[in-house]
Amino acid sequence: MSTETALSTESPLAVYTDTDDIDPAPGIEILEQAGFRVVRLETRDADEIVAAAQDAEALLVGYAPITAELIARLPRLRIVALLSMGVDNVDVPAATDAGVWVANILGAATDEVAAHALGLALAARSVDRAAQGVRAGGWRFDEAPKVTTECTVGILGLGRIGRRFAEFAAPMFGEVLGSDPHLPDDEDTRRMLAEVGIRRVELDELLASSDVLSLHVPLTDDTARLVDAGFLAALPEGAVLVNVSRGGLIDEDALLAALDSGHLAGAGLDVLTTEPAAAGHPFRTHRRVVLTPHVAYLSTRTSRTYATMQAQNVVAWLTGGTPNTPVNRPVALVAD
Repeated sequence: MSTETALSTESPLAVYTDTDDIDPAPGIEILEQAGFRVVRLETRDADEIVAAAQDAEALLVGYAPITAELIARLPRLRIVALLSMGVDNVDVPAATDAGVWVANILGAATDEVAAHALGLALAARSVDRAAQGVRAGGWRFDEAPKVTTECTVGILGLGRIGRRFAEFAAPMFGEVLGSDPHLPDDEDTRRMLAEVGIRRVELDELLASSDVLSLHVPLTDDTARLVDAGFLAALPEGAVLVNVSRGGLIDEDALLAALDSGHLAGAGLDVLTTEPAAAGHPFRTHRRVVLTPHVAYLSTRTSRTYATMQAQNVVAWLTGGTPNTPVNRPVALVAD
């Protein structure tokens, strides 16, 4: 054990805040084998977390908000291990300043999320509405879309999942466009995008050309409510929007207006700004929306992989001083 993690002669304490439908048993086994005492809470309430985790050196977190205030109330905390790629529920700068590592999970569900996005795209174009009509007793559908080979699919965000989505979509659509301001424009990148069938364009061309637009960007201060009324108006009439990333990317009132007006033919959503969706949320019953309950990542494989990778980040920190997939590097590693 490194000197920076040797905070106590007692067994270190790891606390699960919330597990979001993932069975943590494989992770708990890994932690206990490494010498941790493990407590499982299943709460996102800050006071409940603080009460149970006063002596915790590790928090294993699903979607509980890990704020600067909460971090300050846990003086022994040294690592927050997330159950996802996204880190928007953690105040990473505050953690860094407090000497707390933040670790996420990379690549565990690339195929699952990309495939789910494609399924939502196809369902939201017409399949779900046609099925709704049959369930209601009908046998006709008057909103037939263009065949996919005549359509352009656009991808905003060209990381692992965005590129995998392109590979799935390329054989089905006429053209695949992609935009990502953070991806370097060099020979290696151009070759990589060509191999998966993506033509890179600027955002304005992406919006103007995409019959289906799939979002694959993280939620940050820069991307929060990126998809607003102006963004949606720039899409072609009858376009479909897909979001398997984070609900906060979308101004939901603007999306609802675009769907109600018919400017958008549909939306395929696996995430919302607030989850779970309230019983009266309009997207639950909107005829142009296909809504799934934040399950794009889920499969028989990933349900175990997520739990083990999360726990392995904590064990790697304990034994080597650094988690496997850190998103920060604490500026002050404080020991008691």
